[in-house]
Amino acid sequence: MDCLFCKVVEGQIPAKKIYEDDQVLAFHDINPQAPVHFLVIPKRHIATLNDLTADDSALVGHMVYTGQRLANELGCTEGFRTVFNCNEQGGQTVYHIHLHVLGQRQLVWPPG
Repeated sequence: MDCLFCKVVEGQIPAKKIYEDDQVLAFHDINPQAPVHFLVIPKRHIATLNDLTADDSALVGHMVYTGQRLANELGCTEGFRTVFNCNEQGGQTVYHIHLHVLGQRQLVWPPG
């Protein structure tokens, strides 16, 4: 498979891992936009949020819960942002769904 994040899951591409279980992997973003910036990805390939089915609801909930728990463990007690990007116009650059978690700096709305 040519998917960058599938290669990370398979160990073919190194990542600075934070957490891993049977469903998800979390690792630091290689181009951080905040002092804390990590991604939570499913181990199973799902290209975009548009490809989710009702059967994926628990997986996405697990991704969000994992992001929240890790944000707090990494010191984002004053707040943090979670973001899913979908398709090119939504800012998605890697076509394997991933949750960005950013914290430890003041974030503005709307983002740039």
